Amino acid sequence: MNIIVRPSDHDLCYCRPDTTWERENRDYYCPDSLETLEWTPVIFARISKAGKCIGNKFIGRYYDAINFGALIYTGTEEIAFTSCTDHTSILPFPMYNPVVMENGENLYEVCKNNEVIFSTSNFQKNINEIRQKLEESICLASQLTSLRIGDFVVVELAPRTQLAERENGEVSLSLRFCGNEIFSNRIIF
Repeated sequence: MNIIVRPSDHDLCYCRPDTTWERENRDYYCPDSLETLEWTPVIFARISKAGKCIGNKFIGRYYDAINFGALIYTGTEEIAFTSCTDHTSILPFPMYNPVVMENGENLYEVCKNNEVIFSTSNFQKNINEIRQKLEESICLASQLTSLRIGDFVVVELAPRTQLAERENGEVSLSLRFCGNEIFSNRIIF
């Protein structure tokens, strides 16, 4: 399984190892060598049909589920060094049928210590534009690599920002979509 990520600031994709996938709501114990963590909100799709160089008009045939999540980065260095830490790809299950994005009203929120730090309600793009960017990213990723059943294509929705730092101690993080809590954990230094 690949986790193929399209950063918010350019069109080149990169892959995270599957050991970064946080499948459960486990608390994250930050390694002693790290002082800060950064994060970015994401939308992701599960690939349901293998493909290479997928055209835009056929994209709907290649993914069957979507969800929102978050990526955690372990510092401000280059992506290659900061994106390989275990349990830093928060890609929650269960996933949703892509039809949940059609009405454009479903809200995604990220809360840090019970305060909203990201919401699609005050995002510069509406939910339909987010879906379009996701589909474009699947096409782009398929030009660079062969997509396999079960792969995730992940699109960053905003630039990386600071999430937590050692001097502040513990942080709680929760994600909500369609009125449901889809992820909740604590980041412990």
